[in-house]
Amino acid sequence: MSKAAERAAARVFFALGDGTRLTVVQKLGAGGALSATALSDGAKVSRQAIVKHLRVLEGAGLVTPARRGREVLYALEPRRLTEARVFLDGVSAGWDRALERLRLLVEEPE
Repeated sequence: MSKAAERAAARVFFALGDGTRLTVVQKLGAGGALSATALSDGAKVSRQAIVKHLRVLEGAGLVTPARRGREVLYALEPRRLTEARVFLDGVSAGWDRALERLRLLVEEPE
């Protein structure tokens, strides 16, 4: 993995490492593009806090804003989530290989 790809993955995981931002991602995944006001409905934080969280998600490439009239709607970028999943799949595969080597070493007759 290139350094640029590693930095991009780190930004995604940082952005997803906050409970409020995870909730925002879930809402956008379930409901399509939404405004900060709609995303703050039922949230434990203010609309202004949601906007700050949206900026972090946007910086990580997880959401894109689009102006529609007077409001800004935020849409989820599923490609970034797919890239994060692929990264984690690679980590998981590495662990699987390491555990298989350990199993062979432990179970190998002397």
